[in-house]
Amino acid sequence: MAASNQLPGHFLNKEESFMYDREVRFKMEDTMNAARIEYTEKGVLNMASRRCDIIRISKSSAVLAILTQFNLPKQFYLDLPDARITKIGCMLTRVNANNTVEVRFLRMLTDKELNKIFVYSSHPAHRDRVLDIRG
Repeated sequence: MAASNQLPGHFLNKEESFMYDREVRFKMEDTMNAARIEYTEKGVLNMASRRCDIIRISKSSAVLAILTQFNLPKQFYLDLPDARITKIGCMLTRVNANNTVEVRFLRMLTDKELNKIFVYSSHPAHRDRVLDIRG
């Protein structure tokens, strides 16, 4: 069937994929973690890095606070040095006026990784969290 013959409300006309439309939304929790955004600049040769703070996080997404305005690419890596979590693939979903951006992770965080993030958080809600060192 040609594209011109499709109905206006047909699901194949949507820009987003069906998988993301049906994706479960996980509850966001307040946190305060230092993080680093890494992305390639000017092609593949030069890797750039910018500091940011994670202010809200869930298993599949996060809200990042950025200190200065700069052009953020659509896809980048997120590193959390305190929690020793590196190279979380991210996709930019929304840029807000108050120097915050919303990102979607390209893989879901595990409960263990999320707990490590909360242990190293400076947010008062996670003050009593302890690191589980068992396997």
